[in-house]
This record gives sequence, structure tokens and C-alpha cells, in this order.
Amino acid sequence: MAELGLNEHHQNEVINYMRFARSKRGLRLKTVDSCFQDLKESRLVEETFTADEVSEVLNGLQAVVHSEVESELINTAYTNVLLLRQLFSQAEKWYLKLQSDISELENRELLEQVAEFEKAEFTSSNKKPIMDTAKPKLAPLNEGGTTELLNKEIVRLQEENEKLKTRLKTIEMQATNALDEKSKLERALQDLQLDRGNQKDFIKAQDLSNLENTVAALKSEFQKTLDDKTENQKSLEENLVTARHDLLRVQEQLSMTEKELEKKFQQTAAYRNMKEILTKKNDQIKELRKRLAKYEPED
Repeated sequence: MAELGLNEHHQNEVINYMRFARSKRGLRLKTVDSCFQDLKESRLVEETFTADEVSEVLNGLQAVVHSEVESELINTAYTNVLLLRQLFSQAEKWYLKLQSDISELENRELLEQVAEFEKAEFTSSNKKPIMDTAKPKLAPLNEGGTTELLNKEIVRLQEENEKLKTRLKTIEMQATNALDEKSKLERALQDLQLDRGNQKDFIKAQDLSNLENTVAALKSEFQKTLDDKTENQKSLEENLVTARHDLLRVQEQLSMTEKELEKKFQQTAAYRNMKEILTKKNDQIKELRKRLAKYEPED
């Protein structure tokens, strides 16, 4: 038996459609046959016809047959569109996107395969029981292959739900462990801060005592330094006064010594000779000035 490569359910649907198409085709062929029969009974009553009469008869028959064939082709195209609409609507309910290859509709090999399938299914010798073809309908969403898809989707969602539950439990355990660890760390931090506070208080008291001792030592040293400085200042002032007295005494002695030396020097022969020479020189200079004055022109 020829097969179309479909499952049993879909193959039965194809058979139902082919049965519907065969019945429509049979009706149209009967209509075409009736057109010829009507022509024979209404026009072919005479034994001889002229060429014009034959042409008129054929033209009328052509118009009738053309109308019937065109109507059948249009109806077949619309019928196919309605069938595709049913299939696409059902697919869209499952969020599926179907695709078709228009070029395959003229594949001679596939067309012959369909013809063999039709011949095998509808020959009188191998004819199957006639199914109800009055109003073929798509299978409801809760029957047939749709139920199988739905069950598979439910199973997949259940498995995913179990995985999410397991993951949620794991995350909850991790969160609980993290909270416990956080509590432990907070307690440890509080204990550490308490110990550190006690240690700080002890260190502060010790540092304060050391600081007070240091300040006292510095204060004592500063007072001692201040006292030493006062004594040194007094000593320096006394030394300064003494030095001034000594300086005055030395200056006085130096002045007396200079006077004595000058007196002794004036009494020496060299001083008297030098004084006489200076006197003579002064006299000579005065004489020269008088002479020079005589030769200067008057204003």
C-alpha cells in the first residue's frame, strides 16, 4: 500500500480530504457531461449543419464548459485556503509556525505518489469502509495528538518545577547557613569590640598616667631651667657692670698714658728739631705765597 510518510491519524485526515475532493470532482465532471448532453438534445436535431452553425454550437459549448471549469478551479482554491486556515489556526493555539514549500506542489514525483495513494485507497477491489465525510472537523484540543503534546508539555513543566524546587531548597539551605555564619561573625565582632574597649580603657588610663608624669617632669625641668637662667642673668649683669668699670678704668689709664707719652715726646730733641723744621717750612710757604701774589693779575 502506498504511504505518504504520515502517522495514521494524519493519513486518515488526508483520505477524508481526498474523498471530499473526489466527490466534488465527480459532481463537476457530471456537470460538464450534462453540458454536452444538453447540447446534443437541444441543438443536434438536424442531420446537416453549416460551418457557421457548427462554429456557433462549439462557441456556446466552450463558454459553458469554461464557466464550469473556472468555477470548479476557483472553488478548489478557496477550499484549500479554508483547509490551510484550519491547520494554521490549530497550530497557532500551540504557538507553532508552519511553513509550506510551494514549489513542491508541482513536483511530478510527489504528484504521482499521491495518485498511487489515491488509487490504492479508492479502488473498488481494495476499498475501505466509508467514513463519515459530511462535516470533517479538526480534532479537539483535548483529543488525539494534541493531548499527547499537552501531556509532554505538562511532564516537561513538572520536571522543570521539580528542578526549581530542588534549587530553591539548596538556595534556602545556603541562605540559612549564610545567616548562621553572619550571626556568629556578629557575635564574634561584638566580643572583639568589647575586649578592645576594655583594652582601650586600660591603655587610656596607663597613657594618661604616663602623660601626667611626663608633664610633671617637663614642668620641673622648665622651672629648673628658668631658675638657672635667672641666676645666669644676674651673674651676667654683675659681670657686665664689672666689665664696664674695668673699661672706664682702662680708658682713663690709656688717656693718662697718652698724655704722658706726648709730654715726654715734646721734651725730646727730635721733637724740637722737627718742630723748628716745620716752622721754617711754614715761613717759607708764606713767603712764596706773597711773591706769587705779586705776579697774579688784578681782576
